[in-house]
Amino acid sequence: MKTKHWAVFLTLGAIWGSSFLWIEIALREVGPITLVAFRAFFGLLFGAAVIIIQRIPLPRTLKEWIPLSVLGLTNIAIPFFLISWGQKSIDSGVASILDATVPLFTILVAHFMLHDDKMTVPKVLGLLIGFAGVVVLMSKDIGSSTGSLLGQLAVILACVFYAGSSIFARIFTEDIPATLRGLGPLVSASVVMVTSAFIFEAPVNLPTLPITWVALLWMGILGSGMAFIMLFYLIHEIGPTRATMVTYLFPLGGVTLGVIFLHEALTWEVITGAVLIILSLVVANWQTKQIQ
Repeated sequence: MKTKHWAVFLTLGAIWGSSFLWIEIALREVGPITLVAFRAFFGLLFGAAVIIIQRIPLPRTLKEWIPLSVLGLTNIAIPFFLISWGQKSIDSGVASILDATVPLFTILVAHFMLHDDKMTVPKVLGLLIGFAGVVVLMSKDIGSSTGSLLGQLAVILACVFYAGSSIFARIFTEDIPATLRGLGPLVSASVVMVTSAFIFEAPVNLPTLPITWVALLWMGILGSGMAFIMLFYLIHEIGPTRATMVTYLFPLGGVTLGVIFLHEALTWEVITGAVLIILSLVVANWQTKQIQ
């Protein structure tokens, strides 16, 4: 990856690394469907502002809107709901470990669906090292609180949707402007989730705690609006497999912040897990460096 790719990759990891914490905070006051509805809607408002400021022309044909609408369901509405619902019974540490299966699912699908994202020894080795790093990093959470099986399966199913969506986006959104790739799907996601909230979680009450609004705004503006622009940029620039390896940074970021700001212990699990995750990114990108 080039320097600009690393910059976007690390920024995306930092933004999404805090999502599990914000989800836990928001779920104390709103239901999982309402949470996703707010998240998608705030992301859409941010996207609309970006489109207006940059004067980006909207898609004019149904052919352009169909893949964006599909991604709104498969990459936002469904997985966001599954993760939010799953976290009602499992904690954020376990959820972040399960979320790290996204690149493993992605490389399996990409190998058969894409001509330029095949399995290679460096990629597979990098993915396995990174996943091992995540498991070591969060090993205490595995032992202390695994939560319900259904909650874990919900998060894993969300990862399957993320993997499939990244391949779908690579194939069907090549000719769509980069910003619209990230913001367009928020239209269908908002419509579906806002409607679902009023149907399945009625009456929908507005949050009363300021911290809940902070969580929803963070997840909407940064975690949805900005993040999806960066994700789809990476998918088309470096391929779905390496782009989805950003999930390995989620637990690393959370633990690092805990050590720095909360004075949590710098244990061997933290050090070993961090080294393995960093090593995995180097290994997975080794072949790319050699070719370029």
